[in-house]
Amino acid sequence: MKYLRRLIWHIASRLLIITVVLGMMVIGFYYAMNMSNMYVVLKDGMARRAQVVMMQEDVSELNKFFQQSFLARDQAVQDTLNGLSPYRDYNVRGIDHRLEMGFTWVWPWDTTAKVVIVERIPRIDGRVKGNRAEDYVSVYGDDAIYPPRWVSARYQVQMVKENGRWHIRSLQLLEALPD
Repeated sequence: MKYLRRLIWHIASRLLIITVVLGMMVIGFYYAMNMSNMYVVLKDGMARRAQVVMMQEDVSELNKFFQQSFLARDQAVQDTLNGLSPYRDYNVRGIDHRLEMGFTWVWPWDTTAKVVIVERIPRIDGRVKGNRAEDYVSVYGDDAIYPPRWVSARYQVQMVKENGRWHIRSLQLLEALPD
C-alpha cells in the first residue's frame, strides 16, 4: 500500500507540473499574440491617421484601426475633413513615422487594454502647393515653404477587442515632447 501511494503521488505531482507548464505556455502564446496584434494596430493606425491629416488621404481607411466614435471626436481628423488642417496647402509626399509602445499586460480573456505610446514624425517630405510659395515666404518667413512640424507626444491609448480584432477606442495626450 505504501508503494502504491508513492506511485500515485509521483504521477499526480508530475501531471500537475506538466499542466502548470503547459498553462504558462498557452498564456505566453496568447500574450505574445495580443501584444503583436496591438502593436500592428497602433503602428499602422497612427501612421494612417498622420497620413490622412497631412496628405488628405481616404478617411475610411481609419475604420480598420479606430472605433467610429473616436474618429468623430478626434480633432485632427475632424479639422482635416472640414478643410482646416495646417497641411492643406502643402503637397506632402512622405513621412518618417515612429512609434514606441510601452509595456502592458493583457490576459488571454481581456477585451480592453491601456497602453502608453510615444509618437514622433521627425521628417516630413513636402512643399507648398503650386505657386503659393512666394506668398507663404512673404507672410510666414522662409521656413513656410516646408510643412509644419508634427507635434511629438506621449499618449495613453485605450484599446478594445471587437470581433477578434483590436481597435483604438481613445487617445489621451499625456504630454507634448520636444523634437
